[in-house]
Amino acid sequence: MMKKKHKHKLVWIGTFILVVGGLAGAANYLVDYGFGRGEPATTMAKKKARRLTADQRWLRQVHKETWHQQAVGKAVPLVATYVPAVHKTNKTVIVAHGYHENASRMASYIRMFHEAGYNVLAPDDRGSGRSGGHYVTFGWLDRLDYVKWCHRIVRHQGTKARIALFGVSMGAATVMMTSGEKLPAQVKAVVADCGYASVHDELATQLKDQFHVPQEPLLTLARGVARIKVGFDFNDASVIKQLHKNHLPIFIIHGENDHFVPTKMGYENYAAANAPKQLWIVKNAGHAMAYYEQPQEYRKRVLTFLEKWV
Repeated sequence: MMKKKHKHKLVWIGTFILVVGGLAGAANYLVDYGFGRGEPATTMAKKKARRLTADQRWLRQVHKETWHQQAVGKAVPLVATYVPAVHKTNKTVIVAHGYHENASRMASYIRMFHEAGYNVLAPDDRGSGRSGGHYVTFGWLDRLDYVKWCHRIVRHQGTKARIALFGVSMGAATVMMTSGEKLPAQVKAVVADCGYASVHDELATQLKDQFHVPQEPLLTLARGVARIKVGFDFNDASVIKQLHKNHLPIFIIHGENDHFVPTKMGYENYAAANAPKQLWIVKNAGHAMAYYEQPQEYRKRVLTFLEKWV
């Protein structure tokens, strides 16, 4: 009888170890999959592909400079594309790219702002494009780098510089997170297109939609792995909390049919902002498709907002 109980105990312990080991392996996979350096998606809607291809061709040919700096708190080299305006101006838009993307994938927005007469700075974030780093930080650590890019522009253009922050998808979350930091007085406004409300909530959304698994206990385990591998606690990475500290005028844009970053997050971000604010829910637009669905209206609304505040 005692041998039988001992055998059952060993089976239970073995099962427990297998389950815990399996969960730990899954958490490690989730961090590597979600935070690891990756290439931009090759498939996209036809109307976006046509316009982006033409705008990337334009970006390759336009006069531009390559800027460099070190990431904040870590020896990671960062690279950015700077496109000066045709006619000298003190107004600059910093453009933040999306997940597993880079400055080149923001060519349509860079061109829009350039043709409107702005200087444009488009960084490649940590773990992206030409910049160093093995992991994407979903805008959280990048926010500190964007503060540093702002100071770089002030040094380049002088104290009369006027700066706007603009981002799409992860880039939108990045600039909203940046807005809660101590920024130079020259930063005047923020435009955020389809950003998530927090890294935790976005990861939970993708676990459900892509992998069809419950968020717990996997996210809690992944949180510990990410602290070690990536260097931050993703539960701290809250756009909502950063927006509570933001005082800059902000224009929040979100697609009505966005399922990758659910449209409800756009409403949550708008509600969290305590500064002068504007919200545009774009009909029939999916994730990061607002500009490509309605380019003329998008250009009109964004540039009107910037003209008012920048």
